[in-house]
Amino acid sequence: MNLLAINWNPSLGLDLGFFIIRYYSLMFVIAFVLGYQIMKHIFNHEKVALEKLDKLLMYVVFATILGARLGHVFFYDWAYFSQHPEEILLPFRFRPTFEFTGFAGLASHGAAIGIITSLWYFSKKIMEKPLLYILDRVGITVALAGLFIRLGNFINSEIVGKVVDKSFVFATRFVRNSDDLPAYQAMQITKAESVDKAYDMIVYKSQFLNVLEAIPYRHPSQLYEGLGYLGVFALLFYMYWKTDAAQKQGLLFGTFFALLWSVRFAVEFCKEAQVKERAEWALNTGQWLSIPLVLIGIYFIVKAKKKIV
Repeated sequence: MNLLAINWNPSLGLDLGFFIIRYYSLMFVIAFVLGYQIMKHIFNHEKVALEKLDKLLMYVVFATILGARLGHVFFYDWAYFSQHPEEILLPFRFRPTFEFTGFAGLASHGAAIGIITSLWYFSKKIMEKPLLYILDRVGITVALAGLFIRLGNFINSEIVGKVVDKSFVFATRFVRNSDDLPAYQAMQITKAESVDKAYDMIVYKSQFLNVLEAIPYRHPSQLYEGLGYLGVFALLFYMYWKTDAAQKQGLLFGTFFALLWSVRFAVEFCKEAQVKERAEWALNTGQWLSIPLVLIGIYFIVKAKKKIV
């Protein structure tokens, strides 16, 4: 028996009665708050005016959300959104009935494009420094943010890993995972019937466990990816504060890009393909999108040797 195998079915937020604070949203808030504090120390260290940091936060938050949303729409789910364009930027579903959905669908590749685009404008108009100067420093915080975003995905039971045997050391049964939703819905019906029909608890538990067994165990790929991003953050943090990497324009950014997207590429091998119609490819969409970004990172690492500030 594997004592580490778990049934993962947490609540999705803190219910305050009149409002639910979703843990996924809370992870975003924590990521931005920690990122702000790290950048504050960097700005103080380099004697940069802190009022520019407030503007930087605004640019990054807006670019992250917009870029991640559009990335999901165009890279992963264009077939759906091409038929429902009104849902791209609105957190509602209008067909077949009106429903508040939130922004269920964000892509890290889109977020990367959005952040870089916004920082290009920020570096020219506000920072008045080369783009690579700000990318070198913001990359440190983005790597840490990746950890919290993947923790949010884990809590939501989304972007799950491939099916594994229960004996696998990290086997996790994502009860709410959309791929296994019929079984989860059956569990809810069983629970409701136990109340309506005053089922004996022994009968209810037996039915509940039978339905639960229909849900497979999977890799907790969100945690693999999150821990990988934590490692990238730790390395970048060390390079900035303990080496002269910050004086080599583009070195931190190149390291960030090469390692972060390498982590993403590797973890995709144990992750369910997010674009189902391409699942038969040797590489999935996330991996194809990561390859050029890894190469871009390597390019900047090599070129950084000749770009001393």
